[in-house]
Amino acid sequence: MRTVFVLVKCQLGKAYEVADAAVQEIEQVSEVYSISGQYDLIMKFHLDDEVDIGRFVTSRVQTLPGVQDTFTLITFKAFS
Repeated sequence: MRTVFVLVKCQLGKAYEVADAAVQEIEQVSEVYSISGQYDLIMKFHLDDEVDIGRFVTSRVQTLPGVQDTFTLITFKAFS
């Protein structure tokens, strides 16, 4: 399992709709938060090791209605 974070910039006024759609339509989503700054949302995904991350983001996240741009962060190790 890999943990991936995707920062999402939404079209104006669409952040809540994008967040709701992600939670309802993408089974791999773990958490979605609204954030301040350049991006509107941060989404946390747990993906199987064999999943092509680029294809996942472009086909599942970037195609949600209201998504304008994304920035993907791939994690290596979790510290606790």
